[in-house]
Amino acid sequence: MSAALPPCPMCGSVLTYEDGPMLICPECANEWSPRQHAASDAAPDIRDANGNVLADGDTVTVIKDLKIKGTSQVLKVGTRVKNIRLVGGDHDIDCKIDGFGPMKLKSEFVRKA
Repeated sequence: MSAALPPCPMCGSVLTYEDGPMLICPECANEWSPRQHAASDAAPDIRDANGNVLADGDTVTVIKDLKIKGTSQVLKVGTRVKNIRLVGGDHDIDCKIDGFGPMKLKSEFVRKA
């Protein structure tokens, strides 16, 4: 048996096997190349609403009024957020906003300043 094979990128099954140069998942019938899997391990680019690539430490501007869950406050359009930190998940920006405190934002509602 060969070295540990990566799990299926589609369903996450660990039952993958090699068939020539391809890796195959018996549960969902997904086929992929190991090179393709290695390229997908790189962190995906997180982009703002205009398509600009964001990085840790960037300053962004909110482009839409955002209701803050659990309060009656609203984060207004044009609010500048300094020193963002990129994280994985649905809300991919971690930040601290003056007057509001720590918050998570979606990159689709900000643009790079």
